[in-house]
Amino acid sequence: MKRNAISDLIQWKKSEDRKPLVMRGARQVGKTWLMKEFGKKYYKSYVYFNFDEEDELKSVFGTNKNPQRIIELLSMIAGEKILPEETLVIFDEIQECSEALNALKYFKEKANEYHIITAGSLLGTLLAEPKSYPVGMVNLLDLYPLTFDEFLEAVEPTLYAYYESIEKNRKIEDIFHTRLLEAYNNYLIIGGMPECVASWLKYRDPAKISRIQRELIEVYENDFSKHNGKVNSGRILMVFRSIVAQLAKPNEKFMYGAVREGGRARDFEEAIEWLVSAGMLIRVYNVSRMEHPLSAFDRLDQFKLFVFDTGLLKHMAGIDNSAILLKSDYQFKGPLTENYVLQQLRGQFEVEPRYYSDKNSELDFVLQYGSSVIPIEVKSGEDKSAPSFKKYVSDHCPEYALRFSKRGYRKDGLITNLPLYLARRTRELL
Repeated sequence: MKRNAISDLIQWKKSEDRKPLVMRGARQVGKTWLMKEFGKKYYKSYVYFNFDEEDELKSVFGTNKNPQRIIELLSMIAGEKILPEETLVIFDEIQECSEALNALKYFKEKANEYHIITAGSLLGTLLAEPKSYPVGMVNLLDLYPLTFDEFLEAVEPTLYAYYESIEKNRKIEDIFHTRLLEAYNNYLIIGGMPECVASWLKYRDPAKISRIQRELIEVYENDFSKHNGKVNSGRILMVFRSIVAQLAKPNEKFMYGAVREGGRARDFEEAIEWLVSAGMLIRVYNVSRMEHPLSAFDRLDQFKLFVFDTGLLKHMAGIDNSAILLKSDYQFKGPLTENYVLQQLRGQFEVEPRYYSDKNSELDFVLQYGSSVIPIEVKSGEDKSAPSFKKYVSDHCPEYALRFSKRGYRKDGLITNLPLYLARRTRELL
C-alpha cells in the first residue's frame, strides 16, 4: 500500500537542515512498515533496531554519549558497516529506551551526516517529559491511519485514477459519483488501519475486519495499563470507553459527568491529555469567535473528542454494516460522518480544525485557510437543511463555505457542496 507520508520522508532525506526524525502515531498505523519501505527504496541499505525486542541494545546507549562510538557498536550488532548518507538507521519502539531518544541530540550536534529515523507508540506522551525528549533537536512526522485516498488507491486503483482527475468545479458523472460513494461506505466500515485494509484486499470478508478491529481495541486497552506512568490507567480506560456515549449526545461536547457520575475536570483531564498525546483521540476545541487567528479564541474548557480511526469508532459503537450499506438512518450516523470528515481534514491545513457554538447555533467544524475562516457543515446523507450554517453564511458572506454530504459536487449560492469522498482533497479544491 502506498502511503502519502513517503513524500514527507523523501523531502526529509533531501533537506539540508535535516535532523534525526521522530515518527509519531498510534500503535499499528504502519510506522515500522513505512520506515523499512523507505530504507529499502531510497537508500543503499538500512539497519533496523527494535528496543522492545532486543533488551541488550539499551546498554549501547546507557554507557555511550559519543555518536561515532554508538555507530561503531551498532555496525557490529547489525553485521554491516553503517555509512553516512547511504545507510538508513532505524530505531523502533524507541519509547522503551529514553537514553536512545536522548542520544538523538548528540547525532544532531556531532554526527548529522548519519540518517536516523525513529518511531514508537505513545511517543507523544513523552513530550511531557523534557528530560528524555530532545526538543528542537529532531524533526517530527505524524503518521495516521490510511486516509480515504490512500484506501481507494489500494482497493480500487482504476477508480482512484478517476478520483485524482477530479478538478475544481468540475461535474462528477453519476456513475463515478455512485461508485465513489460505495467506496466511501466501505471505508466507514473498514477504516484506515493497515491490517484491516490488507485483510479487505485479500479476503473481502467483513467478519475478518470486525475481528481485527476488536483485537486492535483490546491491544490499545491493554496498552493503557502497560504505559500509564503517572496517569491512572483506570481513568484512561474510562475516558476511552465513554467516547461513543459522548458523541451520541445531541451536542457531542465532552462532559466529565458522562465518564463517571459526578466526574470533574481534575479527575480526568490528565487521562484525556494522555489519550490525545498517544494519538488515540483527536480533540477539537470550541472557539468563541469565528475570526482569524482561530487559536486565539479557543475555549479550552469546551471541546469534543473523536477517535483517530473511523472504522474503530464504528466498531466501538456496534454499528451493523447493513445500516451503513443500506442507507438507513441510525442514531450514530451524524457523529460517525463527522469523525470521518475530521480524519480526512487532519494535516491538510496549518491550523487544526475547531468547531463553533453559541446559545442558538452550532457549526460542525471551522477551518482557517490563510486569513480566511471557513464554516463547515457535515451531512451524513443528501439532506441539506442546516439552519445555523445557512444563517451564518447569509449573515457573514464568507469567502468559502463548505457542506460535506452525499450530494454531488456543486455550488449552491455561497455554499460549495463537496461529496463526502472528496473531504481529503478539500484544500486543493478550494
